[in-house]
Amino acid sequence: MPPIFDPWQAYVIAAEVSMATNAGAGALAALRSQRLAQLVAAAAAHSPRYRRLLAGCDPATVRLEELPVSRKAELMRDFADWVCDPALSLPALRRFVAEPANIAADCLGPYTAWESSGSTGEPAIFVQDARAMAVYDALEALRRPLLRPLDRLFDPWSLTERIAFVGATGGHFASTVSVERLRRLQSGLAPRLRGISFLQPLDRLCAELDAFSPTVVATYPSAAIVLAQEREAGRLKAAPREIWTGGETLSAAGRAYLKQAFGCPVANSYGASEFLSLAFECSRGVLHLNSDWAILEPVDAHGRAVPSGHAGSTTLLTNLANHLQPLIRYDLGDRVRLLPEPCGCGSHLPAIEVHGRDDDTLCLPGGAGMPAVQVVPLAVSTVLEEEAGLFDFQLVQQGPRDLLLKTRGEGEKAQRTLHKAREALAAFLEAQGARGVRIQCRAGESTKCGRSGKFRRVVSQAAKPGDGC
Repeated sequence: MPPIFDPWQAYVIAAEVSMATNAGAGALAALRSQRLAQLVAAAAAHSPRYRRLLAGCDPATVRLEELPVSRKAELMRDFADWVCDPALSLPALRRFVAEPANIAADCLGPYTAWESSGSTGEPAIFVQDARAMAVYDALEALRRPLLRPLDRLFDPWSLTERIAFVGATGGHFASTVSVERLRRLQSGLAPRLRGISFLQPLDRLCAELDAFSPTVVATYPSAAIVLAQEREAGRLKAAPREIWTGGETLSAAGRAYLKQAFGCPVANSYGASEFLSLAFECSRGVLHLNSDWAILEPVDAHGRAVPSGHAGSTTLLTNLANHLQPLIRYDLGDRVRLLPEPCGCGSHLPAIEVHGRDDDTLCLPGGAGMPAVQVVPLAVSTVLEEEAGLFDFQLVQQGPRDLLLKTRGEGEKAQRTLHKAREALAAFLEAQGARGVRIQCRAGESTKCGRSGKFRRVVSQAAKPGDGC
């Protein structure tokens, strides 16, 4: 039985997304206000949790910043009162996502379910109805950038494309479910759309990609970097004409390396388990938030809005598409910066910068009498990529002062790169105020993946209590 799909609703939503793509700022603001009122009204009417929290609020006039912040752990604890369909049972959902055979199958009725990767704690389960899936489908289809316009002119339906998604194909993660759902909905697409597990040995992964010969590879930036290195080394023969990345931060150096290694354009996107298609790049490589269907609020550690142009400690998401499982001012965990100036491409969809959440922040000792130094993972990645050209790495904090820098690379070149990376990282950490840090390097080492298959490039195994952070 194919996954749930409502053709008429899909058509209506696609028309709305198409019209809003080129809408002005005023029209987008009006859509947000209208959809926020509809979401609040639905939550107040059908979710016991929000019926309590929204008591006395008028959905038509309520201000978003007046509503309480919600967090994953508390919502999952209160699951039965959170969701708007009492038939949605958390134990039943957990049994459902425990079975790989259920990936993309209808869940407890006309719903689609997936789980988060658990990078910020225990995985959550998110359930979508046909309307929410129609929104995600339309955003994916209509706002993904055209990297090869001439090819689309001669092949508007992408009938010659072969798309490989490289990720954790055995789990109920949003990307995996979405790929399998498309395969089930469109039988003609199934032979040309394939999920390939990145959790298998690298030589087998390369062999599978070579056999499939994809024209498009969609994966995480860290995985794309590894594949690029395999291609440069001659161990990967596949020559995709596009690389799509998402789920992690893609640095400027990483993008340049991918373009050079594969000889094709690269497009990055931003999404989450809580909202599949938050932002896509424009022709200038700038991410634009799909603000007609999602609201992002960068806030500080106390939940207060930060000035425009600044990244907060975290970001609050309001999903305007999902009325089944209301996400209103949900603490997403990502650090997002809303750019204060409009993008030169002319779009009125807000331009944003995103820093992911999967890696750990290092906590290192300062000098005598000085506070501990915290180093965000993005800074580590930038230093190693920009100053040492090291892309395939994992930095593990094994103790308060002990770091282990690993790479899969082997041979003299890998050793030289590691030496350069160690010097660059040591100088950077000292400049940050860290003292007495010892950096050990190892080549030819495997790196640790998270449950979703995403590589965690900066991992802390050091105990935090009592070390000053």
